Amino acid sequence: MSLLRRPVIAGLLAGLLLMLSPVHAPAQERPVTIFAAASLKTALDNALADYKAKGGAAASVSYAASSALAKQIAAGAPADMFISADQDWMDHLAKQNLIRPESRVTLLGNQLVLVARAGAKPGTIADLPALLGADGKLAMADTAGVPAGKYGKAALTKLGLWDKVQGRIAQAENVRAALALVARGEAPAGIVYLSDARAEPGVSIVATFPAGSHAPIEYPAALLASSQGGAAKLLEFLSSPAARRHFEEQGFTVLVK
Repeated sequence: MSLLRRPVIAGLLAGLLLMLSPVHAPAQERPVTIFAAASLKTALDNALADYKAKGGAAASVSYAASSALAKQIAAGAPADMFISADQDWMDHLAKQNLIRPESRVTLLGNQLVLVARAGAKPGTIADLPALLGADGKLAMADTAGVPAGKYGKAALTKLGLWDKVQGRIAQAENVRAALALVARGEAPAGIVYLSDARAEPGVSIVATFPAGSHAPIEYPAALLASSQGGAAKLLEFLSSPAARRHFEEQGFTVLVK
C-alpha cells in the first residue's frame, strides 16, 4: 500500500468510528422533591404534568398534612420545596432558617365548605346539626395542628356551633382523609376545602363558610435552604400564568401576581 493512501484510509476509519459511537444526550435535571399540603394533590399533579410535558424537570411529591410535613423537614427529611396550607407552618420552618426567605411566595387561596354525601341538597351552615342526626360524626382534619382542622374549628366557634358538635368530631390525619370519610359514608358530613370537594364526586357541597368566620386560607410556597437542581425554575412556573388554570379549575384562588 502506498504511503499516500494510508492517511486517507486512517481518516475514513476514524470517521466511521465517530459515526458508530453512541450519542450522549444532555444530562437531565434531577427530579425536584416537593412536600405539599394534601389538599393540593389534584391541582398540583396536573400542573406538574404540564410542566414536565413542556420540558421541565420531573417532580416527586409527598402529600400530607402541612403540620406533618413541616415536622419532617425540621427533622431533616430531604426536600427542595414546601407548599403549606397555612402561613403558620411555613413560619415554623422560617424561624429555624430552613427555607430561603427570598423565595417565599403566597401562591393560592381557598374556601372552607360543608359537605355531605353526593346528592345532598344545598343549604346553610346552620343545617349541620340536622345533617349529623342523632349519632352521626363530623369529619374534619385534626383540629389541633392541621390547617383545615384549625380553620374549621375557628369557623364553627365563630358561628356558635363548636360546643354543639365538638364531642362528635371524627378527626382525620389530613383534609383528604376527612373527605374520604364522607365519600365512603362513614360520616354524614365533613368540613373540607372547596378544592377537595371538587376533586371528589362522592360528595356534594351543602354550604360555604363565611370568609370572616376564620383566618384567610393561604398557601405559601418556598424553596428549602438545602434545595438543589431545578426547584427554582419549577417554583417560578407554579407562580406563573401558565400554571394558573390548573389551580383555578380545582377551586383555588391564585393570589400570586
